[in-house]
Amino acid sequence: MQIFYSCKAMTENNQENQINQPVSEDTHLREEPNVKERNLTANPGDVIAEHPQSVEEKAKQVAVDSPDITGDHITVPTYFVVDEPDGEKKALHHVKDAEEISDVIRQARLDENGNRVWW
Repeated sequence: MQIFYSCKAMTENNQENQINQPVSEDTHLREEPNVKERNLTANPGDVIAEHPQSVEEKAKQVAVDSPDITGDHITVPTYFVVDEPDGEKKALHHVKDAEEISDVIRQARLDENGNRVWW
C-alpha cells in the first residue's frame, strides 16, 4: 500500500498545483499487521476460509497465479474438485488434502482390472 503525500501551493484550495509522490508506508499507521509481521507460513492462497464454503465457491479459489522461474505462467487451484464413488463432488485442499489428491491420481491410473496404466 502506498500513501501519497501532497506538496501544495500556497493555499489549501489550489488543487491544480498539487503534486502526488509515492513514498514508503509508515508501518505505525497501519491498523493490521502485514503477512510477514503475523509470521504466517502459508501463502495467502493456502489459507482455508474460517466460514463454510460450497464446493462451487472452493472451486473458484486460486492458490498461485504467477510466472514460475522459467517465465511460464502457472495457475494452481486452492482446491481440486474430485468425483466421489457415490457421485458427490468433493473439494480437496491442495495442501491439507495432498495425500488424498495423490490417492485420487493413483486410482485414475488404474484400468478396469486394477492394473496400473502409464500414459
